[in-house]
Amino acid sequence: MFGAIWGGMAKLKVDQAMKRAKAHMRKGEMAEARALYEAILADYPKNERVKTALAELSGPVKVAAPAKVGASGATEPPAEVFAKLSQAYQAGRLQDVHAMTGQLLGQYGNSGKLWNFRAAVSSNLNLLSDAEQALRNVVRLQPDMVAAKSNLGVILERLGKLDEAEECYRAVIARTPEFAEAHNNLGNILKSAGKLAEAQACYLNAIARKPDYVDAHYNLANTLRERDLLEDAKQQYFKTLKLQPKLAEAWYGLGQTMAALKSLPEAVEAYQRALAVKPGYVPAMVEQLREQSHLCDWRACDLFAQHAAQLGITGDAALPFPLLPFEDNPAHQLARSRNFAKSLLPPAASVSTIKPTSPEGRKIRLGYFSADFHDHATMFLMAGILRHHDRSKFEIFVFSYGKNKDGAQRDQVLDNVDQFFDVRDMSDGDLITLARAQNLDIAIDLKGYTRDSRLEPFAARLAPLQVSYLGYPGTLGCDFIDYIVADPVVIPPEQRGGYHEKIIYLPDCYQPNDNTREISTKAMARAELGLPEDGFVFCCLNNNYKIMPTEFAIWMRVMAKVEGSVLWLWCNNDVAKANLRAAAEKQGISGDRLIFAGYMPQSEHLARLRHADLFIDTFHVNAHTTASDALWAGLPVVTRAGKQFAARVAASLLSAVGLPELITETPEAYEELILKLAQNPDMLSDIRTKLATNRQTKPLFDTEGYTRGFEQGLERAFAQRLAGEALSDIAVSV
Repeated sequence: MFGAIWGGMAKLKVDQAMKRAKAHMRKGEMAEARALYEAILADYPKNERVKTALAELSGPVKVAAPAKVGASGATEPPAEVFAKLSQAYQAGRLQDVHAMTGQLLGQYGNSGKLWNFRAAVSSNLNLLSDAEQALRNVVRLQPDMVAAKSNLGVILERLGKLDEAEECYRAVIARTPEFAEAHNNLGNILKSAGKLAEAQACYLNAIARKPDYVDAHYNLANTLRERDLLEDAKQQYFKTLKLQPKLAEAWYGLGQTMAALKSLPEAVEAYQRALAVKPGYVPAMVEQLREQSHLCDWRACDLFAQHAAQLGITGDAALPFPLLPFEDNPAHQLARSRNFAKSLLPPAASVSTIKPTSPEGRKIRLGYFSADFHDHATMFLMAGILRHHDRSKFEIFVFSYGKNKDGAQRDQVLDNVDQFFDVRDMSDGDLITLARAQNLDIAIDLKGYTRDSRLEPFAARLAPLQVSYLGYPGTLGCDFIDYIVADPVVIPPEQRGGYHEKIIYLPDCYQPNDNTREISTKAMARAELGLPEDGFVFCCLNNNYKIMPTEFAIWMRVMAKVEGSVLWLWCNNDVAKANLRAAAEKQGISGDRLIFAGYMPQSEHLARLRHADLFIDTFHVNAHTTASDALWAGLPVVTRAGKQFAARVAASLLSAVGLPELITETPEAYEELILKLAQNPDMLSDIRTKLATNRQTKPLFDTEGYTRGFEQGLERAFAQRLAGEALSDIAVSV
């Protein structure tokens, strides 16, 4: 009996509270209604009516019938209701506004103004389908409201419904040509489709109608930069920043433009301005570090050290490649790559998107994707593979998206593949369609996270098996890349955990070499190269960004002990030269003892290497192609083997050419060895003689043998995919 009484009292309390909550809702006081419901649930957590009512506060709108009006016959809520909506919206109480509009639309379903409120708050809450529904109702109820039609296009664009979005913008422009926002938004659609010239015209139309339209100025600047109209882009960024000096993204775009114009100090300044107005802006910080490393401005090391534990690892993603020279840490490189892939690349399509088919009775169809099918380091290495591929087993397809379309290496590629597709001007969607139409078995990315990479199509699956090879010295951290090609030196067992992909271990060195590369016989004296006729020539023709203070200090200490020696560096930037000479002077070495080499054609570059005495390597990012160049030219290389892939490449090359004695494990051992070789001519001569023999007999320059091993690795990986097995690491033996 008492239970029934108490139950009746509880029901009365709940009913009264719910009535009060509904009264608050009718007044638009959603926070108060929510507080009442939550208080009831605290006392009666199993009450389903209250749970349902609370859920309905933020639930989907049930669209009222067109004829439905308020109790007073009004089609619009009272003005004080809109005032409360505006007040809550301005206060950032978006969930409350969302709930309030949901309830009110049940009563005022023909209020275009109310639907517009609903659209705005839904968009801010990223409830895009709800925003689309709301804007379609605004357009239906207020067909003359062109802003609503344009906003609908924005939401459709965010939903990926690009064709419908384009229709919206074009309809607005046709009806109201002076509506600048529609021109700008149409430009964005066209730009995303790769129609840059048409996009540029749209942005100009927007600016003509609204001269102070910052978004259109900024979008125009970005488009000009993507079209390589760099001087025009620079001026357009200046116009944008005059209108909005605190637009960090415009400073960032200006930095990219200045870097492309080879004005690196100006690029660094632009990135610093971006960071000044937007502290912690990761893309600007990464690019500042990149360009400072190219300038050998080692203040960047202090900046990196301040952020190393978090930069790109937690929070905003960072492009991994520019950070490789700053630390030797496979775990950090893996974390950065995974964060970048997860945050900034499309989600991986299912492996089942393209089902593998048996190659029995046909050739395996192999596709290479790169921007570097021209006179580029990658092609100097790969030319021999393309020439030696077993054409009875493999059909070779090349997809080139680079700007450069000339050169002897390009001609070699064309001569040694079955199909060559220039896809530079294709959208990702069109490239995906084209690649899939070739029925590739294996798609190989040759760029990774280096400049001009294009991984987005790989996310959609271009082939049943997808491989990262040669272009990027590290893990990509992507679920859509199945394998990375490596060897037991660049990825030793203790560092296996730093790689997301499965690994194809080649037996000797992962890096290919072409043993037909010509070394010029042109007469070339040391004096012509700016080198002393006598004196010991230490050489490091690596890119400047690889040089860091630790190894540079070692070089200076060694030079101080080797009288008359010089350091021969590659450099094409006057600021970098000045910085390096200043760094030498600080350590007691005359800046005049640093000699700088510039560009030479490949065969002459190989010939000039013979005028050096010893190649001394950088640490965190070793010589890659440059080490192969030196060894092919007969120049010994001394390296220190680090932990990450990029820091072990030269060790892999030296192992494969039979010179493990030139691999050191610590900075101290590295310094000791290069000094010993410089001071012991007979020891160095013996090394040179051994290299001259080994380059003809050891695996490093056995191009055909390398190709057979590479092909075996690909065949075994594809066999695993074909069998439906879980992919596993593969150790090739030939």
